Amino acid sequence: MTSVACDFGFHELTPDLQLDAIESLGIYPQSGLLTLNSYENRVYQFRCDNNQRYVVKFYRPGRWTNAQIQEEHDFAADLQHDELSVVAPLIINGASLHHFKGYRFSLFPSMGGRAFEVDNLDHLEIVGHSLGRMHLLGANKQFVHRETLRPEVWGQTAIDILAQSPLIPSALKDRYLSAASRLLSLINQAFTKQSYTPIRLHGDLHPGNILWTDDGATLVDLDDACMGPAIQDMWMMLSGDRAQQLLQLDVIIEAYNEFNEFNLDELALIEPLRGLRMLHHNGWLAKRWSDPAFPHHFPWFAEANYWQQALNDIDAQCLAVQAAPLTLGPSW
Repeated sequence: MTSVACDFGFHELTPDLQLDAIESLGIYPQSGLLTLNSYENRVYQFRCDNNQRYVVKFYRPGRWTNAQIQEEHDFAADLQHDELSVVAPLIINGASLHHFKGYRFSLFPSMGGRAFEVDNLDHLEIVGHSLGRMHLLGANKQFVHRETLRPEVWGQTAIDILAQSPLIPSALKDRYLSAASRLLSLINQAFTKQSYTPIRLHGDLHPGNILWTDDGATLVDLDDACMGPAIQDMWMMLSGDRAQQLLQLDVIIEAYNEFNEFNLDELALIEPLRGLRMLHHNGWLAKRWSDPAFPHHFPWFAEANYWQQALNDIDAQCLAVQAAPLTLGPSW
């Protein structure tokens, strides 16, 4: 990935600068900026002088290039044009990505709603419909600038970061890195065995990125949009024991297939993808540790107990990757 040259973090993003940036678009907040839950970027909700509510996102400097952000925006706009319920950035003064004193930012409509219920089969069916339609459009062309989900991108990069991190206790570090490398080797083997066609994905479709309204599911936050296997947008919605997960998969994929054909071979990538996310998450926290928001919100990451549990989790995930994958019944 090509990095943006400017990487001075958020320490210069003062409240006055935030307001000046928004007002540079001819939009004038009448309320304070309410901080929303986001660690990678800085995201705020506000109400403007005509009583309309917005969300403003200031992108982390150095993370994405302008071209990568624009591809995310264009993908969201394409989905919205195809009448999928997706929160896309607003076009203001002919652009969705704006610049102010070294920061890039976008405005979004503020959406109300409630939490997606992962154990509600009716909800899962509706999300399955949305995914089938989204992936059908996602497959009609490729991202040029955004990343492709590969073990070396999410896994090896994370291990390299953790190898340099002082946060892992010295008594555990060698064991942790050895276990992480073993897990990554198993993940690589799993990816090598499976045949799939990478498509444009949401990339981070956990339940928190699905907003439920009276009209159904609305997908939010395409910040991690990427190329990859379709199952990446499904497995994070699975919960419970194996029988429960099989039932959930059956509902999602049956609804998905009403609009698009799902490749059942990709089910074998669920546990490898889960393992990859475990490695990536720890590498992400270590990489961002110099940002004061991270020690404040994740203090346990620097504790020995966390790393002992992380080591145990990786050992368990190695077994999960080697176990028989989830498969659907004979009717499939």
